[in-house]
Amino acid sequence: MRWCCPYLPLLLLLSFLLLFVGRATVSGVRICSYNVQKMSPKKLANYRVTHTLTRVVSRCDICLLQDVIDPTGKAVKALLASLNRYDESYYQSVSSRGLGNSPDDMQQYVFLYRTQAVQLTGQYQYKSNNKFVRDPFVVQFQSNKTDIKEFILVPLHSDPLKAVQEIDQLYEVFKEVSTKWNNTNVMLLGDFHAACAYMTRSDKKNIRLFTISDFSWLIGDRVDTTVKGIVNCAYDRIVVYGQPFLKAIEPFSAQVFDFGKEFKLPRTRVLEVSDHFPVEVMLKSSALLLQATPILILLSASVFVQSFLSSL
Repeated sequence: MRWCCPYLPLLLLLSFLLLFVGRATVSGVRICSYNVQKMSPKKLANYRVTHTLTRVVSRCDICLLQDVIDPTGKAVKALLASLNRYDESYYQSVSSRGLGNSPDDMQQYVFLYRTQAVQLTGQYQYKSNNKFVRDPFVVQFQSNKTDIKEFILVPLHSDPLKAVQEIDQLYEVFKEVSTKWNNTNVMLLGDFHAACAYMTRSDKKNIRLFTISDFSWLIGDRVDTTVKGIVNCAYDRIVVYGQPFLKAIEPFSAQVFDFGKEFKLPRTRVLEVSDHFPVEVMLKSSALLLQATPILILLSASVFVQSFLSSL
């Protein structure tokens, strides 16, 4: 008996939607932070460095780069060109001006972001009157892929000798930008130097990001974000404010990304890029997409059963 399926077009459509939505729920938005240690046009002229950095950043939907020395923008353009050739994604960037106290060490904060995942909705250069050596360059993103639809990222590459004061001052940045954009979904991230000799356990009582319980430190004190392994220091951190943002984080996703181990690179190749590893965290996929998947499964199964019964 030949099986004729009058609902075949609908079944195929539902199957396509199931595949599409299923792929969309695989991951939410990955946010990374990486001190790239004096990233300049000269450094990126080394093909190995550019290729390794491209592989690292291409895992991220948003990647904050720190210690970028690129007044002409040539290095960032080269990295963007490499990223946009690497796969089907398209990246854009937004950068601060050079920040610092020394003309020989004017560093930029650079955010690289995948346009298929997020949209930039705001940028703001904080001005602290010398509370920071490198004032945070704050950005706001919007995404339909996550439960948190709009969120603020506050970067900091602290001065090591002022780490405690600068980390505490981040609370003032938080208050200003959350009021400016009427949004308390704030993530603070970067190379805080929040470990070892620069920030001790006793220093925490003087840092409001520790004493105010609404802040959650996602990268803990006992991890090592350095490459050389001589010391065990959690310099690079990710902190979020509030329970809504904390609940939007994929559990156990906050981590150091040891790309030397992942890509099977010798330590010398890793150190060509930086003496830090990146840190990262994943925002959960949108609940709407997660709810849609079982519905499509039931619809597809229903159409299939009806088609089969009609052929008997």
